[in-house]
Amino acid sequence: MFKSLKEKFGKFFSKKEEPKLDKELPKKEVEKKIKSSEDFSEKPKKEPAKETSKKEEPIISLQTQTKKQLKSSDSTAIKKEELKEDNTEELEHAIEQVEEKIFEEPKKEESFLTKIRNKLKTAKLDQDTFDEFFEELESLLLENNVALEVVDQIKSDMEKDLINLEIKKNDIEEEIKKSLKESLEKILIEPFDIIKKIREKKEPFVILFFGINGAGKTTTIAKIAKMLQDEKITSVIAAGDTFRAASIEQLKMHGEKLGVKLVHSEYGSDPASVGFDAISHAKSHGIKCVLIDTAGRMHTKSDLMREMEKIIRVCKPDLKIFIAESITGNDAVEQAKAFNSFFEIDGSILTKADVDEKGGTMISIGYVTKKPILFLGVGQEYKDLEPFNKKELLTNLGLD
Repeated sequence: MFKSLKEKFGKFFSKKEEPKLDKELPKKEVEKKIKSSEDFSEKPKKEPAKETSKKEEPIISLQTQTKKQLKSSDSTAIKKEELKEDNTEELEHAIEQVEEKIFEEPKKEESFLTKIRNKLKTAKLDQDTFDEFFEELESLLLENNVALEVVDQIKSDMEKDLINLEIKKNDIEEEIKKSLKESLEKILIEPFDIIKKIREKKEPFVILFFGINGAGKTTTIAKIAKMLQDEKITSVIAAGDTFRAASIEQLKMHGEKLGVKLVHSEYGSDPASVGFDAISHAKSHGIKCVLIDTAGRMHTKSDLMREMEKIIRVCKPDLKIFIAESITGNDAVEQAKAFNSFFEIDGSILTKADVDEKGGTMISIGYVTKKPILFLGVGQEYKDLEPFNKKELLTNLGLD
């Protein structure tokens, strides 16, 4: 989850690990070069041994210092009979090249903020330096589905925290990271306790769900019903989507699996009346919660929006919850804006959060609606619904 944004934050704030030298590498490389030397010429024929009182010394041996670094074995010495005398100089040069390549100092790759820190000439972060590093951060956020208006708010927050702040050069990364984290904490709203709200109300607690087709409303409603069951809270489902083919059958299937009553009517019937009937059923049977599904209305179609207004007027929901796919990015943000401006939503549920590598959608929806993310859908099973936790999000992004 949020792999892309976490990795980019990591590159933005942290130094990369320096490459480690493989102790076995020098020996292997030298052996490879030595072996390749056989291609310089044909292997010489053995000459008759000359009488001598002294042992013949090898023509080539590595320098003493290099021997210690390589900790090499017999492969670091080359015997005279294996080479022609006129190949000695060429082979020595080849070995020197291998040694230089192996033992050259590895280059350190600095993070963007480390470069900024090294450029600072004073103990204060001025506007020009702030603008330079934030331009990089802005690109990172926009690439990961954080809406432009949210980026502007983050910039404003961080400017107040950092401009003209006296910062030690070695602390610059931590101060910027801290400021970004605090800005996101203000943008993200802590979710309220739905279970507590339901239990506090004496009459049936009514929850209305809306969002466009394909966002996962039907499955999410079934997950909520299962969550309520686990909390010993009874519920009934209203099939208020009388527009989309097979929507009623899908809810009926979930209801049968969970043992939850489904109230429905014919396709094309008034969805407000279906919701009203479900509330009446709950009152007469002592059922605690009513979950109302609605058609997947496109947020640009005003006639369908007016129909939704009727459902709200008739059913008087205690909560209006917007459902969207986390992976749809700016599309989900624009949908949230539209639904919130029409109906003033109380919170959101984001589906497919388990496959969302960017994470910017939940930050953006929380900001544009000024309402909390309540749950995250993290799979297709009924149990795959997690309460949203902003501290956990910041940890997943590598900021906590």
